[in-house]
Amino acid sequence: MSASSAFSDEKGGSSSVGEPEYGHDPASGGIFSSDYKRHDDLKEMLDSNKDSLKLEAMKRIVAMIARGKNTSDLFPAVVKNVACKNIEVKKLVYVYLVRYAEEQQDLALLSISTFQRGLKDPNQLIRASALRVLSSIRVTIIVPIMMLAIKEAASDMSPYVRKTAAHAIPKLYSLDPEQKDQLIEVIEKLLADKTTLVAGSVVMAFEEVCPERIDLIHKNYRKLCNLLVDVEEWGQVVIINMLTRYARTQFLNPNLNECLLEEGGESTFYGSDADQDEDEDEDKKDEALSKRKPYVMDPDHRLLLRNTKPLLQSRNAAVVMAVAQLYFHLAPKAEVGVIAKALVRLLRSHSEVQYVVLQNVATMTIKRRGMFEPYLKSFYIRSTDPTQIKVLKLEVLTNLASETNISTILREFQTYIKSMDKDFVAATIQAIGRCATHIGEVRDTCLNGLVQLLSNRDELVVAESVVVIKKLLQMQPEKHSDIIKHMAKLTDNIQVPMARASILWLIGEYCEHVPKIAPDVLRKMAKTFTNEEDIVKLQIINLAAKLYLTNSKQTKLLTQYVLNLAKYDQNYDIRDRARFIRQLIVPTDKCGALSKYAKKLILALKPAPILESPFKDRDHFQLGSLSHLLNTKAGGYQELPDWPQDAPDPSVRNVEVPEWTKCSSREKRKEKKVEKPFYSDSEGESGPTESADSESDSASSSASGSEQSGSGSEESEESEERSDSDEEEEEEEEEAKKRKTQKKEPIEAVQQSESEQSSEEEVKKRKVSIPPPRNVSESESDDDDSPSDSSQDSESEDSESEAEVKKKKKITPPKAPTKPVKKEGKKEKKEMSLLDFDDFEPTPSPQVTPVGNFLSSSLVTDLEGLSLTDTVLSPATISPSGSLKSYELLHRITGEGLWVEYCFSRQPFLPDPHMVAVQIQFTNSAATEAKSLRLEEAKLQSGMRVKEFPEIEVLPAGESATVVMGVDFCDSTQAANLQLCTHSRKFFVSIQPPVGELMTPSFMTENEFKKEQGQLMGMNEITEKMQLPERCQNEHAIVQRVIAAANLSRVPCGSDKECRFAGRTVTSGSLVLVTVATKESGPSQLTINCEKMVIGTMLVKDILLALTQ
Repeated sequence: MSASSAFSDEKGGSSSVGEPEYGHDPASGGIFSSDYKRHDDLKEMLDSNKDSLKLEAMKRIVAMIARGKNTSDLFPAVVKNVACKNIEVKKLVYVYLVRYAEEQQDLALLSISTFQRGLKDPNQLIRASALRVLSSIRVTIIVPIMMLAIKEAASDMSPYVRKTAAHAIPKLYSLDPEQKDQLIEVIEKLLADKTTLVAGSVVMAFEEVCPERIDLIHKNYRKLCNLLVDVEEWGQVVIINMLTRYARTQFLNPNLNECLLEEGGESTFYGSDADQDEDEDEDKKDEALSKRKPYVMDPDHRLLLRNTKPLLQSRNAAVVMAVAQLYFHLAPKAEVGVIAKALVRLLRSHSEVQYVVLQNVATMTIKRRGMFEPYLKSFYIRSTDPTQIKVLKLEVLTNLASETNISTILREFQTYIKSMDKDFVAATIQAIGRCATHIGEVRDTCLNGLVQLLSNRDELVVAESVVVIKKLLQMQPEKHSDIIKHMAKLTDNIQVPMARASILWLIGEYCEHVPKIAPDVLRKMAKTFTNEEDIVKLQIINLAAKLYLTNSKQTKLLTQYVLNLAKYDQNYDIRDRARFIRQLIVPTDKCGALSKYAKKLILALKPAPILESPFKDRDHFQLGSLSHLLNTKAGGYQELPDWPQDAPDPSVRNVEVPEWTKCSSREKRKEKKVEKPFYSDSEGESGPTESADSESDSASSSASGSEQSGSGSEESEESEERSDSDEEEEEEEEEAKKRKTQKKEPIEAVQQSESEQSSEEEVKKRKVSIPPPRNVSESESDDDDSPSDSSQDSESEDSESEAEVKKKKKITPPKAPTKPVKKEGKKEKKEMSLLDFDDFEPTPSPQVTPVGNFLSSSLVTDLEGLSLTDTVLSPATISPSGSLKSYELLHRITGEGLWVEYCFSRQPFLPDPHMVAVQIQFTNSAATEAKSLRLEEAKLQSGMRVKEFPEIEVLPAGESATVVMGVDFCDSTQAANLQLCTHSRKFFVSIQPPVGELMTPSFMTENEFKKEQGQLMGMNEITEKMQLPERCQNEHAIVQRVIAAANLSRVPCGSDKECRFAGRTVTSGSLVLVTVATKESGPSQLTINCEKMVIGTMLVKDILLALTQ
């Protein structure tokens, strides 16, 4: 639709009155009807039962909002669709409600229950939109609801919803400032978020609600610095500005010594001429410098400068400007120069960006002129530049003027004077005057050039030149009497008030240099006095007074005439001035004491004016801020703090992670020593526990200065390592003795032989280069838990071992004598509870039994190629332990006699380690044999994969068969839908894994566990309190239940009150850490740290259920 037709349609070009018109383009004008009921069509569409019509109506309404049309009368019709099940419609409804919720508060309140339901919606966009609408309703009565919604959203799994919660915090604070304390708690929680999407928004909320709470930033300072590069652009701007103020309060001024030198130089220049005062000033300066310690930059200060420097290449001008102001306010002078090139690059952008950048560059060039001198030509003025850009570039060029480049700059100025832009020409003449003031060598040249401009045809150019010449002549008036005479002749031609006033002031001030011309000028001015502007009249009165005092014979009558004219002037300033001058210079009987000092008052020497940049005092505002741009304090502006005199404590920014990394690096250095055996007996027994003890002992000594310490501290570290290693060896020997005495005497011969065989297998594994932490943790857990096992309840052992024996009799093909089977069952039970590893079913070979019991499932793949026995380890031959739960896949009635069960064997699936091994048992209870048992046409969710088992050709009646297949569940608990086929039938079946079966054990030491846990804090940590039943109070029961609920491995722990477990998800390898902390009094605590928050949430529920049942 063309613009003209749309316009005619809007104006009433419809064929039938009252009929709604539909435009093809949502943004076109045809969406209105031609009479007063223009929105009835949209209301009908919104009331319809078809989602397509509702969606079309909402698109048109949002298009109208985008064009600035008022659609508030549609609010009731729109708000009814807030409960619509169509997600697209619901999104647009929320967009509309965000716009009008504040205006239509009563109607919005009616739907508040729907918004609260939207906060629980599975779609993250709906949850965020619901919170956005809720925070837009500005009614104090719903403040508690908003607060609850923000707290829930701050713990949401979606970072987008958490970001929306951060946006809602300032809205709630502006509505009810009394909620500040609770909001600060939410801000503190969100500041610990490691997601880049949330960082910028929560810092913005921090700036709005509690900018004075610097203590909230301490622990998150380094994280914010490291995340800065990946945060969204506007978030980067907010964070950089906040960190600029933070750094000004926490670090020392890197330019402090240079500032002292500069202040000393200024004081001697402007100080009194007395030698004594100069000596005192120098003594004070030397004393201050001697007291000042040599400056060493704080590592966190350096971290901020290093991490913001790459952002100078950002495509967003605001980010570059933010980094530039940070460097200007925080960096040493030697490093500030890097921002010059980035700012010059921004001058190629739009004029609006150029204006802001040049404002800041003009301020920078006053103090740091040197860094922009190489880019002088970038500030040359183009004819296409707007006037405000030209004036700012002139300002920068004037600030950059020096003895070396003044000739180039003056040539540029000479060209600019010919411009047609009169305001720009006037600014150029003022710039020439400033250059002449600051650089004495070119003063005469500039003055002569300006005098030539006095013959210019343009009156404005001449007037501006006169004003500037007047200021320059004040410096050396005696040398330039000819110029004063020349300017006196211009009074007949120049009509600009400021220029005429300047000429009259010059003639009056230096009337002794032009004694013949001055009275004549006064005569001419007296004639036109009544027609002059006020500023000129005041200067005529001043000229008359000065001539009366110096040449009263010629000017007495003229002065009286001028004063009489001024006495009756309309302007009261002129009348007052005339009365004052008359009483001061004309002697009468009533004149006071001041008339004696008339000459000293009126003819006193005036100091030459100092032409300064208008940007000189702007640097007290933070660069890049609105206050700096306006040169006045804007609302919400926060002052840039002064540098502290003494450095605050840097340890407040320390977190616990650096201590663990330091400990691990120490262990690495120990391993590098060749003289000491790689594995000693004491290390095998108590390595991790001892290292944890040494870590806790050395935690106090590894202070916050670990980052600040230089390379010179290596010798002290080596000596500490030697002493630590000696202490560690002594502790290991003592622990080994204690453990030997604690072991009970009645040990069965079978256990002794198994321990010998396991040690032999350990030697073999070391030869094959198995990663050391696994062996250490295995031996550690074996030795630590063996004494506690003897105190277990005999009843639970017997019942469980009997269950295992039954399971083995059912599954295992080879039959063994009854007594050894019972012994093996008990031993297997013990090994499972002590080592927390999954067991393999023993084969008839005597050597395989201890290996199968000792090795974990994750080590099978590592040892697959070894010929430990004649039997090959494979998933098909190894059956699961008795504690694994079986699930029914196909009932015998539905399967017409074919009964299928499956269980998760918790063993690696050798064809593909990223798949979960599922063991399936077929039992044919029919009278006839089953043929061609296989899988076909798997209906899987996106991303899932299945490795089918080999086809079972024949399964005789009454027989059973076991196969293993692999399923990649993509780390989700969604069911894998499969089709199980026989020779005559097809059955639709599904395998749904518990979340605990999506993991594989991960073996690590206590220190590695702590380090990984420290990196998975904040939103990756879930903590729940629970009340353990009496039968689950001991450590063995906790370990047994957690291992049953999730396929995890036990992590050695130095504390009796904690049980730790670790694992990784099968598909992605994401780390899962579980900690169960028991307390003598009070509830126990379950903590799960997981990279995938969804898995962590589901795992918490499963483990809580297992521990509390």
